[in-house]
Amino acid sequence: MKMNIKRFEDLTVDELYDIIKLRLEVFSVEQNCVYNDLDNNDKKAYHIYCTNDVGDIIATMRIADPHTRFEEVSVGRIVVKKECRKEGIAGRMINFAILFIKEVYTTKKIMISAQSRLLSFYESLGFVKNSDEYMEDDIPHIEMFYEIK
Repeated sequence: MKMNIKRFEDLTVDELYDIIKLRLEVFSVEQNCVYNDLDNNDKKAYHIYCTNDVGDIIATMRIADPHTRFEEVSVGRIVVKKECRKEGIAGRMINFAILFIKEVYTTKKIMISAQSRLLSFYESLGFVKNSDEYMEDDIPHIEMFYEIK
């Protein structure tokens, strides 16, 4: 597995297409959620994507600049191809993002709007619950943060 990170404007057309395709496969089709994935926040973000041995994108996420989704930098749109789950890819990708954020940004917190069912996963990575449960795109979510030390 290879981890890649690029600003939106540095993504190739094929990379962007494959990132959006994977997000739609999981969020819209698998989770049966109709929402506007193209929310303009991609343009103000770094995109991390993982490729397998033949170069296919198997996981992706974005790091949104401060004042995009939250006042602080945030991570989101975290997705792993169905057949690649349970391999620890999401955790490795998030830890990679945390290290990158520490180097590039001056923020003291990383925010996330996490699906509630993933609370313990994000807690295992050091995120702390920061809100009551709320509905986002008809899916229960919670706001969480990661304190940069």
